[in-house]
Amino acid sequence: MLAIYPTPEDVAEAVADKVVATVAGSARTTVGLAGGSTPSAAYRRLAERPVDWSRTTLWLGDERWVPHDHPEANSGMARQTLGERAATQLLAPDFDLGDAARAAAAYEAELRAAFAAADEQGRPGLVLLGMGDDGHTASLFPGTDALEVTDRSYVANWLGDKGTWRLTATLPLLWAAREVVFIVTGEAKAAMLARIIEGHEPFPAQRVAAGNTNTSWFLDEAAASQLRKTPR
Repeated sequence: MLAIYPTPEDVAEAVADKVVATVAGSARTTVGLAGGSTPSAAYRRLAERPVDWSRTTLWLGDERWVPHDHPEANSGMARQTLGERAATQLLAPDFDLGDAARAAAAYEAELRAAFAAADEQGRPGLVLLGMGDDGHTASLFPGTDALEVTDRSYVANWLGDKGTWRLTATLPLLWAAREVVFIVTGEAKAAMLARIIEGHEPFPAQRVAAGNTNTSWFLDEAAASQLRKTPR
């Protein structure tokens, strides 16, 4: 499904509405959080809503291998923007374990338990994802080893061009989610978005969408500007 909104602010509002409806409509659920500026705008709106987070586990689709109080940490951004009530429900990788692969394995076990507690089939619920102008999503970057993982749900992924580790959900985990919502805004991503949605080119975001049976795209008009076919 494609949903196109006039501005990034409208996209953020729509994402907040989606999360509120998901949480309110579930006895117990999980919500995977994306990093980035557009998701953070949605999280700030959620902080203003009277959401009962007590039966929801929040988790991160990916995390930078930095301490939680580092300015680039997705966990820190989520806690700051969602507010205290939601922050208590957030599971995040443990940087203090000192090794990216060890932290990914420990987080994978935590998530497995959380999914099992919330879903009789042990599947993730709603997962929010962004998309980079190179077609990456979460920390599944083109050409990286994590894209080839088939037997793990969360791994450490080395980004050679950035010289750093990222922790990320794998394709099998994202394919298993009950619902995936991509949040994409800005003209800079329009060309890549068209290549993925209409060209079906196998960039990481396209591979996630192709493998998940319930994927939506929440776009602003700038991001959708190069799509040939758009909803009326």
